[in-house]
Amino acid sequence: MGTEPAKQPVRAAVIGAGILGASVGWNLARRGAEVVLVDAGQPGAGVTDWTFSWVNASNKTVRRSYFDLNVAGIAEYRRLAEAVGPESWWYPGGHLRWTDDPGSEAKWLEIADLLADWDYRVEVMTGDEARRLEPALTMPARTPVLFYPDEAWVHGRSLVERLVRGCVDAGAECRFGTAVMAIRTDGDSGVRAVVLSDGSSLDVDVVVNAAGPDAARVAGFVGRDLPMRHEPGAVTRIACDRVPIRRVMHAPHIEIRPDGDTAMVLHSREIDALIDTVEDPAELGRLLHESVRRVLPGLEDSGIVQTRVSNRPIPADGFPSVGAVPSVPGYYEAVSHSGITLGPVLGRLLAAEILDGTPDGMLADFRPERFGAR
Repeated sequence: MGTEPAKQPVRAAVIGAGILGASVGWNLARRGAEVVLVDAGQPGAGVTDWTFSWVNASNKTVRRSYFDLNVAGIAEYRRLAEAVGPESWWYPGGHLRWTDDPGSEAKWLEIADLLADWDYRVEVMTGDEARRLEPALTMPARTPVLFYPDEAWVHGRSLVERLVRGCVDAGAECRFGTAVMAIRTDGDSGVRAVVLSDGSSLDVDVVVNAAGPDAARVAGFVGRDLPMRHEPGAVTRIACDRVPIRRVMHAPHIEIRPDGDTAMVLHSREIDALIDTVEDPAELGRLLHESVRRVLPGLEDSGIVQTRVSNRPIPADGFPSVGAVPSVPGYYEAVSHSGITLGPVLGRLLAAEILDGTPDGMLADFRPERFGAR
């Protein structure tokens, strides 16, 4: 009785070493694939390091399947923290939201009712009750405050570095500081090689496009049009003697989270709307700094460390593009806004699709082919 020849491991180039690429690579490598992580910069140093890094599903109610995917993303983080250890990157503790605009307040209270109907944990408290959680805050005593106890924030770059170490321990190769210049395909056989800016070429069976803001360019190498939004966001880091809050929050006109013991991250969609009208990003940082001091008066002596404007990797319809492109065998996409919330779960689901050949039903609404075959 003959024996079948041993199956050769999949050799995959993962383009982009942000949270999505690192998650895909980690899941592939730990299941025996030969992985090459490729990034024009350094792991986690791009959008992953310059995003608000809020792990949530409360802001994802526009489509039930998208909400469910984000709920799965939160659960995946708990499993990941057990697998790799939570130190230095995983910060549960919940999320607070309140506003000084009556129309917005009514909207968020309505969404809270919807989320409760969907069995998502949410508490409505008063400003006085919220200050028992966060005594440094200033807010009206009776203002409604939403508390989402299962939400969290993540130090994205630290997590990516940990996942990359896990990839390397599993035998992966890293090619950082090297851009992708071409993807070679062979007719119906699909992906054959990736050409890098240092002149080298990687022979591969699979390419995962997790290139974030550069994803459309990478898709073009296989003749694919991946429509992306232009939606830049400004994030500011400030330094202080001691961070006065313990959890992520949406306060009036400003989003705030800790970033270690002596730093904080600030963001605001109102400030994002000014990006195209302001020449110097430092001005955006000053506006963010001014806003946070209204909510946390104890930050008068804090200072701005750096402000950066990044283009968010958002497919044109606002939803992830994840999975195979059937017209190009071996080519897969992992492109998404909310990459922090979704990175680990998308990494696991896409690795399973690549290695087992069966797409997960949770991704049915987010397949790349909705943008066309090529």
